[in-house]
Amino acid sequence: MMTATFLAFGSFWLAQLMENDPGISADALKNEPDYIVERFSVVRMSPTGQPRYIVSGDKLTHRPVDDTADVENPLVQSMGKGVAPTTVRAKRARIDNDNTQVHLMGDVDITRKATATTKPMRMRTQALTVYPDDDQMKTDQPVEVVSGGATMTGTGLFVDNTTRKVNVSSRVRIVYPPRQ
Repeated sequence: MMTATFLAFGSFWLAQLMENDPGISADALKNEPDYIVERFSVVRMSPTGQPRYIVSGDKLTHRPVDDTADVENPLVQSMGKGVAPTTVRAKRARIDNDNTQVHLMGDVDITRKATATTKPMRMRTQALTVYPDDDQMKTDQPVEVVSGGATMTGTGLFVDNTTRKVNVSSRVRIVYPPRQ
């Protein structure tokens, strides 16, 4: 009985201490992760039941307050029917806005495989926002695009993978290889 009394008093004292300590607030504790998943993979399906894209990574940390997820070493693979498969890698990412935006940060590398009508393409930048449901990506950072033998550099990028349009906003420089 004595032990239960001391435990109850100790719990009450600890709760009072946390309530009065300005360094520890209930709001700070609310943003603690509610789940962490290591080596995960999420497949989004199209309305016809075909895989549309895959988001995977080494570690996903979900925060309930703003419903965001932080990802270490993310990999986004687009698998739309009739378009070239595109793979996006980075050091980290944040997924938000009801899982409709993936903000990639740190050594972002985008690779699109060749098809019968297009050459392979590789893009590099430091930050990129991917809209996987719309199959679009954009950045306001410097970017390098290599396709065929041509190299394009500039600042700001918008890619619509379904229409195969690439728009570089400013400071564009294009180097074409000599004709064969």
